[in-house]
Amino acid sequence: MRVFVAGGTGVLGRRLVPQLVAGGHRVTATTTSEAKLGLLRELGADGVVMDGLDAMSVGEAVAAARPEVIVHQMTAISPVHAGKPDLKHPDRWFATTIRLRTEGTDHLLAAAEATGVPHVVAQSYGSWNGIRQGGWVKTEEDPLDAETGTAAQPGADAIRHVEDSVLEFGGAVLRYGGLYGPGATDDQVELVRKRQFPLVGDAAGYSSWIHLDDAARATLLAVEQRATGVFNIVDDEPAPAAEWLPHLARCAGAKPPRRVPVWLARLLAGEMAVKMMTEGRGFSNAKAKRELGWELRYPSWREGFRRSLA
Repeated sequence: MRVFVAGGTGVLGRRLVPQLVAGGHRVTATTTSEAKLGLLRELGADGVVMDGLDAMSVGEAVAAARPEVIVHQMTAISPVHAGKPDLKHPDRWFATTIRLRTEGTDHLLAAAEATGVPHVVAQSYGSWNGIRQGGWVKTEEDPLDAETGTAAQPGADAIRHVEDSVLEFGGAVLRYGGLYGPGATDDQVELVRKRQFPLVGDAAGYSSWIHLDDAARATLLAVEQRATGVFNIVDDEPAPAAEWLPHLARCAGAKPPRRVPVWLARLLAGEMAVKMMTEGRGFSNAKAKRELGWELRYPSWREGFRRSLA
């Protein structure tokens, strides 16, 4: 198939494009920088410079590529675009990503409709942000937390916009867990090594993780099977911060993380960090494994962290 990857030079796009090419697909992938066109050629794709926040730029790029599938991987989460992690002000930290998940999604879907693209696969997020009621592990039937009245609400609203819009189009939404692998967790690992990523309170809040290569494989399957609906793309082991963070520190060769009380974490890092660490809900991957036939190279973050940081 002709596949259009919006966001081809991001950490996930760089793992996805070669898998699509290896599967025999003709890939057009976008970047915001002419300097990265050479990278896309090396990955086997036809590269194009596109501004995801400019409707005309998106429309022209999609029309020229004539794709049969659009894969929406546009974010601006890397430190180059978003700066240092700022959990206290996620509305500022993720400001451009929020726009890409709202305006950018609308531009891609408008271009798809205008050019007759029948299928869209879009990135969503499902790591610790399941609704904070009931059990610690959520399925696709459970809603995401709306973060009402907090600095995280604009980001949650943007995720919901992606999901609602793409599902209405008849596409597939992939809720990736916390991505790790080449380039994906460098900023977090740096904080861990500096002992600036502490455990908060009892650290009983759950998160789900996924290696970039496994996330890319699931995306390839969703493209090839023209999947529809929502899928949690996470590994087999959702776990509390009290387990995964000390393990990450060991794999990174760092000292054990400090532990801080909730009140201090709320003051220093904000409400979102406290919720993630103490009340977060992880996700089940049973549907993706069952319906997509997805098999993981890294079924658990335990082995994945160790190998990716070796």
